[in-house]
Amino acid sequence: MNRSLVPEEIIQIGDSLIRFVEQEVVPLESANKALLASDRTIYDEEGRFTPEVQELRRQVRMKSSEAGFYTMFGPGELGGGGLGPVASVYLNWQLSAHCGPERTLIHPVVIPSPFTNGLSPVLTVLDEGLRDQYLPLLASGEKTLCFGLSEPDAGSDVFNLKTTAIRDGDDWVISGSKQWITNGPYADYAMIFAITDPALVAQRKGGITGFFVETGWKGFKAVSTIPIMGHLGAEIGILAFDELRVPDRYRLGAVNDGLKVALRGVNLGRLGLSATCVGLARWALVRAVEYSKMRKTFGQPIGEHQAVQMLLAESATEIYAAESILLDCAMKLERGEKALAETSMVKQFCTDSSNRVFDRCMQVHGGMGLTNELRLEAGYRFVRSMRIPDGTSEIQKRTVARDLLSKGVNF
Repeated sequence: MNRSLVPEEIIQIGDSLIRFVEQEVVPLESANKALLASDRTIYDEEGRFTPEVQELRRQVRMKSSEAGFYTMFGPGELGGGGLGPVASVYLNWQLSAHCGPERTLIHPVVIPSPFTNGLSPVLTVLDEGLRDQYLPLLASGEKTLCFGLSEPDAGSDVFNLKTTAIRDGDDWVISGSKQWITNGPYADYAMIFAITDPALVAQRKGGITGFFVETGWKGFKAVSTIPIMGHLGAEIGILAFDELRVPDRYRLGAVNDGLKVALRGVNLGRLGLSATCVGLARWALVRAVEYSKMRKTFGQPIGEHQAVQMLLAESATEIYAAESILLDCAMKLERGEKALAETSMVKQFCTDSSNRVFDRCMQVHGGMGLTNELRLEAGYRFVRSMRIPDGTSEIQKRTVARDLLSKGVNF
């Protein structure tokens, strides 16, 4: 990434972040190497993180909070650092480029997702008294949060929600389920979005309301985890609500205005996710270049073969392009521009191109690229999965096309 375009103070934060990881997290990884070495020891028989792993992650969250990293993207009005899009892109990119994939105590523990954990911008509409009660616990990393919008039949099409919230005096009664919820199996609190006006939902004009709930309340159940792509467990899960009673005071924003609330921070989330993928792609390319110098076939390093050179050059070109549009889009958002189409371009291109980079880098390594030892296959699985959350590649392309057809070519 072109560091000359990144403010010096952000670069310094990035350097401090890497020192923190090396001094505080890596020793924990080393001390618990056997525990963290395999899914068989990381997860229990139900696919959940074992209590030991959950405790280690809690320790890292709290250490990160003490150092100022865990809350650095949280809104200033909630007590967070208030760092913006450029910082989000650079710091997520640098962390991933340095650490690589499948670090259970690092991703997304040191830096949480900007709108699903920690000091989520969604919480700016939470009742002020409740903020005083809950935010210190979330900011410290002692307690965690999840974001409950997606359902079995409502992913890209949010107006296909089935979960309902019915007013009953001073309370709301929520019934339904959520699926694909990151941190759902482990969260202490949840932000749940439900239908409160079916007529508005049918017209696609609103009718959805958000609520802040404690996961220990009667009627709330974390049903199961959803293991994905080669893992025995996951951070992702299914939630169910059986007449979950929520006081109106716990409502997030105005009634029927939940989608606007839910989308707070979505651009920052998409950029952070994209930066993570591109950082991992750079990590993979560094290893592919090193391997191509070391590995010999037919009496010379494989990097001397034109076929391998093409794989390396194509990967470098896509990484350079991805890093460039990432930073450009972040700067637009920092200036207050909406950059909706640009954000969609970034999310689609960065996740798709990172897939191609990992595929090439695995090819450069030959059989070694398929082994667990090098973690290339772990990175490949991760970046492949990132083409789906926060809006699939196809949804991002639709957003870009609609913007072009309505506003012209104005990016």
